[in-house]
Amino acid sequence: MSSGGIKPAETFAVAAHETLNNSQMRRNLGRATMTIREKRLKAVAELSNWEEIRTQGAAIKDEAMAHLSEHLLTLEESVKRAGGQVHWARDAAEAREIVAKIALAHQVKEVIKVKSITTDEIELNGGLEAHGIHAIETDLAELIVQLAEDRPSHILVPAIHRNRAEIRDLFRKKLGVKDLTDEPKELANAARTFLREKFLHVKVAVSGANFAIAESGTVCIVESEGNGRMCLTLPDVLISLMGIEKVLPRWEDTAAFLQLLPRSSTAERMNPYTSFWSGVREGDGPQEFHLVLLDNGRTDVLADEVGRQSLRCIRCSACLNVCPVYERAGGHAYGSVYPGPIGAILTPQLLGMHDANANTLPFASTLCGACYDACPVKINIPEVLIYLRGKSRVGKGADLESIAMKTMAWFMTDAARFGLGLKLARVGQGPFVKDGVIHRMPGMLSGWTDARDMPAVPKQSFREWWKHREIQR
Repeated sequence: MSSGGIKPAETFAVAAHETLNNSQMRRNLGRATMTIREKRLKAVAELSNWEEIRTQGAAIKDEAMAHLSEHLLTLEESVKRAGGQVHWARDAAEAREIVAKIALAHQVKEVIKVKSITTDEIELNGGLEAHGIHAIETDLAELIVQLAEDRPSHILVPAIHRNRAEIRDLFRKKLGVKDLTDEPKELANAARTFLREKFLHVKVAVSGANFAIAESGTVCIVESEGNGRMCLTLPDVLISLMGIEKVLPRWEDTAAFLQLLPRSSTAERMNPYTSFWSGVREGDGPQEFHLVLLDNGRTDVLADEVGRQSLRCIRCSACLNVCPVYERAGGHAYGSVYPGPIGAILTPQLLGMHDANANTLPFASTLCGACYDACPVKINIPEVLIYLRGKSRVGKGADLESIAMKTMAWFMTDAARFGLGLKLARVGQGPFVKDGVIHRMPGMLSGWTDARDMPAVPKQSFREWWKHREIQR
């Protein structure tokens, strides 16, 4: 089963209306994100120079993108020099075919996978199934999602919307473990038993890449369970799919990110498993290495002066864990493997703002700014959200909302008109005010009061109070 791509099937408003009805999901998500937030704050507080490292990380990514074509060509040369092979994929379909062709050349029916959101982006699992090849997820959370024929709902913790009891029932049914409790240790052991046989016998593995260093051709994977290390060392063939924005110019550039990523994602000082490899070495690890460089809309994002900062993203999920909209609506509401604030700006850019469903994602935010504060590479997500909201209106005719906003702008840009507007509002609000509060607004304004009351327009504005005060003096 495909684990989903980046194209939403419906607007965010429609999808969120459905997910908000899942009270169990909201409870699971609320507990998990609160725990991660608290742990992250403690981990970050340990570094007195955290803000300086954030600034350094952002600068490295910006420099890499400013000379992206040069760094990618250097990376290609370095990988080939180390004995690897490099493939260029313009889009998801081409990337799927490249991976399938390599697997078919080795006559395999199964491949094992390291957790990779980029492979989910291109719907690799479904593409391989079309060729008779079954992809086995080896990350515990990804395995849960795959066995449940579900979709990931979080960048870092794909099964965050499921609790232990649900996972126990799933493993009993799919893995045939009858006397299984919902103790985390037992659940992990059940998955380990199932996966160990796959690690030892499947000959082709597929991974993503957290970073790739241009000067040496080195690829880096960071993970917490050890399944990645097994996939990267035991199979005969390793295929790594990497978005072109993951390239770093120099070895020393990894120092900043290996501090930023673990603290921002798992709230750890360092990742339990950090793997680096360069090409192939006889008798040590996979004897055939393929690096697939994926564009899939990234060069279009790079060309956008405001939107390109989205490509700094290191997939840490810190923005998801602090977002009030994500916490309540859940990852599935975004209809993409990139949920939360980063998905709200990245998905519509990768697909193009012409996509009628994707271009609703920039509105999936309160613009509170918590995501910007949490981002380890200082992506100004609120700035990009507002920018994309403006782009989503290009070419559209006037509607009631745009007319209302233009009318408000006309009143608010002139002191005299603003005063007149207040007086009109005082008169117009009359039928709706009760005890100084508006409980229900009419027509299209009713959405504002569905879940909140609004204070009535005061009988006297500040300007009027000040003027009256001056007269009395």
